[in-house]
Amino acid sequence: MRPNILIFMTDQEQADVVHPDHPCITPNATRLAQEGVLFNRSFCPTAHCCPSRATFMTGVYPSRHGIYNNVSNPTAIHHALYEGVGMFSETLRSSGYNLAYAGKWHVTDAENPSDRGWEDLHLTGGKGSYMHRSVAQWQEQAKQPESTERERGQILRPGWGHYQLYQSYPTDTPKGYEDHRDYRVVQSGLEALPRLAQADAPWCLYIGPSGPHDPFVVPERFSQMYDPKEIPLPPNYHDTLEDKPRAYQRARQQYWDQLSEDEVRESLQHYWGYCTMEDAMFGEVLETLEETGQADNTLVLRMSDHGDYCGAHGLYLKGVPAFREAYNIATIARWPQGITNPNREVDDFVSLADFAPTFIELGGESVPEDLTGRSLVPFLEDETPSDWTDAFYTQFNGVELYYSQRVVTTKEFKYVYNGFDFDEVYDLQNDPHEMVNLSDHPDYQEVKRDLVRRMWRFAGREDDIIFNPYATVAFAPWGPADALRDEA
Repeated sequence: MRPNILIFMTDQEQADVVHPDHPCITPNATRLAQEGVLFNRSFCPTAHCCPSRATFMTGVYPSRHGIYNNVSNPTAIHHALYEGVGMFSETLRSSGYNLAYAGKWHVTDAENPSDRGWEDLHLTGGKGSYMHRSVAQWQEQAKQPESTERERGQILRPGWGHYQLYQSYPTDTPKGYEDHRDYRVVQSGLEALPRLAQADAPWCLYIGPSGPHDPFVVPERFSQMYDPKEIPLPPNYHDTLEDKPRAYQRARQQYWDQLSEDEVRESLQHYWGYCTMEDAMFGEVLETLEETGQADNTLVLRMSDHGDYCGAHGLYLKGVPAFREAYNIATIARWPQGITNPNREVDDFVSLADFAPTFIELGGESVPEDLTGRSLVPFLEDETPSDWTDAFYTQFNGVELYYSQRVVTTKEFKYVYNGFDFDEVYDLQNDPHEMVNLSDHPDYQEVKRDLVRRMWRFAGREDDIIFNPYATVAFAPWGPADALRDEA
């Protein structure tokens, strides 16, 4: 019997916060992990919403689906997926599934979920969304007075508009979040769930709130669950970034160093409160699923599109820094009838590209052989394929500013190719928080060369666009021929 599929994907939620051992209060995620499987090394291909979501939907990396950055403004490299790129939803629809979509889309600016087999519920980030400011809007803002005094939790940005990173507000409703924009998304999913369950067909429901995406503005009920005095700074907060690319340093020095250490703790207080609120909403989804009587044969996924630095290395949000906190994503799966030996953790590398083939296989269809990702069904059955990848790869071509960056990560080492600055190498066994860049260290040159070769081989498989040999751009320390020579 084919399972139903329920996907709850948050926006910008670190993997760490939903781990049962983390101080962030997420009882429903903890319960899900106890009843299912927690994937510790689950990663997004790009620490940016649109390319990550496109990879989740298609099962291929940006070089093959065409979405590299925000599709909803004039800086988009592409506004739409490459012609001919399919999504798992189309396969499920054609195989008899009913599908409904609530919440953040932000996959392509040319289509909505309904163009790919879904029923549109309450959508955000859909076709035609505009995330930019025109010159006329800036002219209007220029007429407004601008304070030179920094408020608590605020970043001064002359001429841009000051940025309030975190804030809380009082509420007097029973749950504390009834008026929050994310609850409107969740409610539309809750309303659709019983209807989907009553139909004589398997179903797939996607619920995508926009939290805990910055700014971290949450009801006091949730922020006050944490005492900032008891919150430790991230273990790599005091990284000076002196041996990291200048773009990383600039972000910290220009913006985030304005925050005191107490304010960093308060920002974490609000971020964790935001995650706790999202988990409470997720609890309502689980409760409604139980009421349908179909929980046993429903694969429930609790996941995110990418993370947030949240003070790690003194940084926030996501973007060009390639540290783990922005790439490692929350991923928990529960399926009572389909998961063998629940209450376990998987330490193998998993990427957002692996979910489309998983859904296609569970839907009873043949998985296309040319996808980047592979089905996770063996892991649900407590099996590890002998040829499963031992590395994770990224494809990053920038946000609204353009960069060329690729990352290769194994369990032991990490290499970051920065076409715009010097590279990075980290010994993850001895330096898990990525504090010391060993890119130029003589003892790590063979490690570095091996990782560069891996980068080129993956780039070749994925038809990546980083192969130009011209002297203004060919900055990888070893070129593609060095990696492909053994395969010739």
